[in-house]
Amino acid sequence: MLEELLIKFCSPTLAGLKTGSLISCPYFSKEDTIREIRLLNQTFIPKGLFALPLRYFNGRVLIYLFRPAQLRRDLSNIDAGRVLSASGYQNTEPEHCLSELKRRLNSCGSFPHEIGLFLGYPPEDVRGFIENRARNFKCIGCWKVYGDEREAKKRFAMYKKCTDVYCRCWENGRSITQLTVPALQPS
Repeated sequence: MLEELLIKFCSPTLAGLKTGSLISCPYFSKEDTIREIRLLNQTFIPKGLFALPLRYFNGRVLIYLFRPAQLRRDLSNIDAGRVLSASGYQNTEPEHCLSELKRRLNSCGSFPHEIGLFLGYPPEDVRGFIENRARNFKCIGCWKVYGDEREAKKRFAMYKKCTDVYCRCWENGRSITQLTVPALQPS
């Protein structure tokens, strides 16, 4: 079941088009869930991905599937660093930021607004969302857009097409291993 949810909600991340994705799914045993995630990570890690449970709450687990190299690049962006700093993060090292995000998710009932930076959203849109309190956006798709509307719409369309293709491939018998694109090696 977890693999099917990953295909349905994380295809752009599996394809290497997006830094990260979140899924919430039911769990019955924390130990079984951790075991299942470890097995998936045996496939993901060699391909430059990692699945991390962020929060267990009300019989559901929130899983963050991400590409660590892309997350490091995204968080090192000057504008992303400003958003993180304004949100109370001490630095932009991914390990620190993930620990802080996990702490925030588990200490309050709502999602910290800076979470968009962990999903590959443009920093200007994350900042706009925070400053405008989710109002006054130019358009809405995978996220609320405050910056480059044209570029965002292109990305929304690309993510949708990727998800459609991955769902069809999954239905036709392709495995999650076959559908996980390896990270590009730096030259």
